[in-house]
Amino acid sequence: MSDENAIDNPLNLDIPDHLQYSEEHVWVDDSVSPAIVGITAYAEQQLGELVFIDLPDEGMRVEAGDEVLELESAKAVEPLVCPVAGTIRYVNHDAADDPSVVNNDPYGEGWLLKIELDDDEPELLDAESYAKIAQ
Repeated sequence: MSDENAIDNPLNLDIPDHLQYSEEHVWVDDSVSPAIVGITAYAEQQLGELVFIDLPDEGMRVEAGDEVLELESAKAVEPLVCPVAGTIRYVNHDAADDPSVVNNDPYGEGWLLKIELDDDEPELLDAESYAKIAQ
């Protein structure tokens, strides 16, 4: 499934250009409030099939760089490093109940957190810059 607005990249990964990205392969949609956070298709491919997601509590305050949740696959257990500061308003219980939703739709139904941002302009990468490191 290809997004016509996605940036071309060597691995043919889906990298929607309306999102912002961290070097830790986390995407942020700050065009809505609260901002939506999830893992990129690159991170999903590297992890493989997810079997468990340990979500944080709603209302928890996070700083950019905090490890806010764990993603467990048959390959590894990896923390999600939050690229933004704010307060977690919602967590995706559907993804925790069925982690395959993240594998199947990392930019849609597989979102992980909704965070009320402290900073309106987090320092993140645009899709073109992110595509250069997701190789």
